[in-house]
Amino acid sequence: MTAAIIDGAAVAARLRSEITREVEQMVAAHGVRPGLATVLVGDNPASQTYVRMKRKACEEVGIQSFGHELPADASQEEVEGLVRSLNADPAIHGILVQLPLPGHLNEEAILNAISIEKDVDGFHPVNIGRLAMKGREPLFIPCTPHGVIVLLEEAGAKFEGANAVVLGRSNIVGMPAAMLLVHRNATVTICHSRTKDLPEVCRRADILVAAVGRAEMVRGDWIKPGAIVIDVGTNRVDDPAAKRGYRLVGDVAFDEAKEVAGAITPVPGGVGPMTIAMLLKNTLRGAELAVSQLA
Repeated sequence: MTAAIIDGAAVAARLRSEITREVEQMVAAHGVRPGLATVLVGDNPASQTYVRMKRKACEEVGIQSFGHELPADASQEEVEGLVRSLNADPAIHGILVQLPLPGHLNEEAILNAISIEKDVDGFHPVNIGRLAMKGREPLFIPCTPHGVIVLLEEAGAKFEGANAVVLGRSNIVGMPAAMLLVHRNATVTICHSRTKDLPEVCRRADILVAAVGRAEMVRGDWIKPGAIVIDVGTNRVDDPAAKRGYRLVGDVAFDEAKEVAGAITPVPGGVGPMTIAMLLKNTLRGAELAVSQLA
């Protein structure tokens, strides 16, 4: 059996087309164009690349992009002050503080400073708290976990009563993804470095979400035949034959896993494109919230 490939790039492209149309409808109906502010502190090359990608994606769908860069030695007061000024700016409907921040800054306090109505990353403690509670809905869902759920839906996942295993318990992916699966009535196991007999736990999964950041850790014989596998990992491995001297692989050994799984995301081209698509969707939602308050 060869798994169906879940094409995240194609799904993301479809979502971007829908967002483009909805943005122009909002401009025509309300004279409001959604706006996203990015805050970059320091000169981390990976963070700079991610911010450029996000700003370019905004432009492509008609969302205004406002870039703010601060030096690596910016103080806590400077960063929080910038966030507060963006909270007060009616042209901005989403605020994204690029993580990680330099070590001397209090990340939680800065995320706390973002208005909950502009928290398009979904990391504000109130949004995460609502996500964790039964019967509550956050204003925004974190982008990568939301993308994971959309891809599972695209693959035809049956959530109700399914055994779902999430590898990794980060605040950015693992924990929110697990909570979203619980909301859909899956039975969820969250695994981490202390989990006993990890391969056996994975073999019971109808849905397997790998988000640990270890190249090709999940082998083919860890996977239940027919399971849906979502690979969130993006890892560089040396490859002298590749143009850049390396290639990108996920947390799952793709060539082994695709012979066992029912459906699987590739790396690259799986979850990655969905993260930015969901950010754009959240920014549009931020604008919709602002318009509803004007009515």
